[in-house]
Amino acid sequence: MRITTTLKKAFTALFTAAVSFGAVSQAQADTLRIGYQKDSLALIKAKDSLEKHLSEKGVDVKWTEFPGGPQLLEGLNVGSIDFGVTGETPPVFAQAAKADLIYVAHDASSPTSEAIVVPKNSPITNVADLKGKKVAFNRGSNVHYLIVRALQEAGLKYSDIEPAYLPPSDARAAFERGSVDAWVIWDPYLAAAEQQLGARILRDATGLADNHEFYLSNGTYAKNNPEVINILVEQIRHAGEWIKANVDQATKEFAPVFGLSEGIIKTTIERHHYDTQVISPEVAIGQQKIADVFTDLKLIPVKLNIDDVVWKPAQ
Repeated sequence: MRITTTLKKAFTALFTAAVSFGAVSQAQADTLRIGYQKDSLALIKAKDSLEKHLSEKGVDVKWTEFPGGPQLLEGLNVGSIDFGVTGETPPVFAQAAKADLIYVAHDASSPTSEAIVVPKNSPITNVADLKGKKVAFNRGSNVHYLIVRALQEAGLKYSDIEPAYLPPSDARAAFERGSVDAWVIWDPYLAAAEQQLGARILRDATGLADNHEFYLSNGTYAKNNPEVINILVEQIRHAGEWIKANVDQATKEFAPVFGLSEGIIKTTIERHHYDTQVISPEVAIGQQKIADVFTDLKLIPVKLNIDDVVWKPAQ
């Protein structure tokens, strides 16, 4: 299908360019390049604790913001970043396109942090009403899987809707204009749509998708820098524990970072579960189910084995 061909060509072209220019991480790297979105890593970035800890090991940190998980993983694949965080679906599409990635760790399930929303006065009252409607979402992102599962639950096929593949900022503009009927999105964009636009949640991911956030590394970087990867996971876990224990303080500190109200940021923090852990067999199985769904839909061309790209710290 078009989505598979397009994504595969894009990753292939970017990978070729990376090889041509030698854009890969080197052993004993003295700079760690982290990709982030408006997500948990952005909150951790604001604390500066990661930079302080890694500087003791002689490692500088460089941050690059991306609009979504698929774009971040393109950067990971070509070697412009070494580490990043995405939702569940982007690494599946990236692995299918033969990207050089490794699942390093994950945050606990946060199903209420993503949802299908409609305008407050929309006549749409349930997912079944989306048949024949235009639905905006970032293709290959975590919410791509959510819309697929929600349609299945409602007895609809993916082909029953008209997808509008848009990154969050463009999707919000289309949603506000009324040029799409629904929007599938994650926090903090979700909380912002609720509180600023009065958007109504049609269905969140509860019972449909775990909505883990995954921390991923360029495979070459992880192989050459296992100590840095272990420090990263440890520091991300500590930062998450601080955020959970200090919601009000974290809200005040992070609202200016995102340029959003404290109400939006507090909702985002409260809906996200920060318990960062290395990848368990159960979580890998969950990712395998997602990969199999997209294979069955022929949105990715091959059957994947998720365990092939899971970080094994003991090794």
